[in-house]
Amino acid sequence: MRRTLLTMTLATLTGLLPGWALADRDDDDRRGSGKSQSVQLGPRPYFLVNDMIDSPLKQRLLACTSRESFKRTEFSIGHRGAALQFPEHTKESYEAAARMGAGIVECDVTFTKDKELVCRHAQNDLHTTTNILATPLAEKCIKPFTPATFDANGKRLTAASAECRASEITLAEFRTLRGKMDASNPNARTVAEYLGGTANFRTDLYSGPSSGTLLTHKESIELFKQLGVKMTPELKSPSVTMPFDGFSQQAYAQKMIDEYKQAGVPARHVWPQSFDKNDVLYWVHNEPAFGRQAVYLDDANTVADLPGAAELAGYRAQGIRIVAPPTFALLSADANGNILPSQYAINAKQAGLDIITWTLERSGILADGNNGFYYQSFDSAVTREGDMMRVLDVLAKDVGILGIFTDWPATVTFYANCMGLK
Repeated sequence: MRRTLLTMTLATLTGLLPGWALADRDDDDRRGSGKSQSVQLGPRPYFLVNDMIDSPLKQRLLACTSRESFKRTEFSIGHRGAALQFPEHTKESYEAAARMGAGIVECDVTFTKDKELVCRHAQNDLHTTTNILATPLAEKCIKPFTPATFDANGKRLTAASAECRASEITLAEFRTLRGKMDASNPNARTVAEYLGGTANFRTDLYSGPSSGTLLTHKESIELFKQLGVKMTPELKSPSVTMPFDGFSQQAYAQKMIDEYKQAGVPARHVWPQSFDKNDVLYWVHNEPAFGRQAVYLDDANTVADLPGAAELAGYRAQGIRIVAPPTFALLSADANGNILPSQYAINAKQAGLDIITWTLERSGILADGNNGFYYQSFDSAVTREGDMMRVLDVLAKDVGILGIFTDWPATVTFYANCMGLK
């Protein structure tokens, strides 16, 4: 499974496969569909490079630190915007992602009670990503806030809980909410406490009453056009039974595409995504221009859950061109601490599939070890913050990904510019 001799083969295949991140079509494609902004990276990429153990890669990246300007790159995909610091799927988060050089930005798509499409990571996440519990709309939540309970010694017996769905409120009601960092406090005794719980590597500085602007899917399209970025909407699985008030899954998938067509966005500027293969195949067969760039997201939780070579080949035979597994699916580590392409990565390339992956800058402090979900297959090779650049380098050069979702696009933008990726 750990075949280093195939690394050169993977890198060679990368140069032969058609790619949306490395394509250089025309001026309109490079700009997106509107005016571009100057790219501002801030200090983090430089901090990461300085933290690397000395190596040829570090020296090459250090040479880039003297550059005066950086360009937007489609290799850098804003995951829910710039969710490391800004409330996800908000206007402010999207603007931050574009400012940091993300060439593609994501709106996760779900729907309201009146079947209008909005940008939320899940249909049932309003209790952790918005202020709904602190508003009169809390009475519409399918599960009202329930405080945590404790025994006489202060040991928690039951965690605080709630569930609020976009499908329980109208679009007009949705517009009254404000976005916040996705978090909750399981020990909360009050709503105010429950709305806290932000991870210590993030911040609530951009979650105030003057920020956290929620958007409809249509509004995200117009914003992305203004920002000059391309678009990768993800059709989220409904929390309600479909059809919902006559709204079928197919109608839902079609409505998302129709909103791009109505806005005059070329199909080549859009990469629709779904964890549901039926959605992807619907686009492949019914909207082939958009289906050509449709992305099948892999929901594997462990290496054992990943599809094998035959299944990956089956995807390609069905017309799927791009797969998007989590990062751990693509990497492994050897006894010497080297990060290597995984067997899944090898199999996907041999099946003729292009690959994107998710998510960088979402795991906190790497030096702490036990870095969790995204690093599970190669965590033994990661010991410091600067190793993030090693991860990027193997994904780009040896695995040959087309792009990577990131919660802080500046890091990927810096790397892509240094390596000449477009």
